[in-house]
Amino acid sequence: MKNYTITVNGNVYEVTVEEGTGSGSAAAIAPKAAAPKAAAPKAAPKSAGAGAVKVAAPMPGKILKVNVTAGQAVKKGDVLVVLEAMKMENEIQAPQDGTVASVDTSAGATVESGDVLVSLN
Repeated sequence: MKNYTITVNGNVYEVTVEEGTGSGSAAAIAPKAAAPKAAAPKAAPKSAGAGAVKVAAPMPGKILKVNVTAGQAVKKGDVLVVLEAMKMENEIQAPQDGTVASVDTSAGATVESGDVLVSLN
């Protein structure tokens, strides 16, 4: 077993991971601090395109550049969108090979964490 301390959205968790045989290993998660109060339900994300793979914003920020158009073929690792967050430019990359089904954002748009930016087929 291995112990890790992980911080997610400001919450610190102690995680114990058991090494398994590859078929359903178990993990125990215990919060280090008190659990945060339940947040109000978030509005539905902006219109999500028709693609099977949704590429979402990993953090809130401003879209500086959109490098793809609908129908364009992309390879794993291609930069789809450039997102500025905390004065840093973050390249949002394609998680797999595919074709861009829809572009759900535009340059200058402000996005929240989890908003769909691009969908791929």
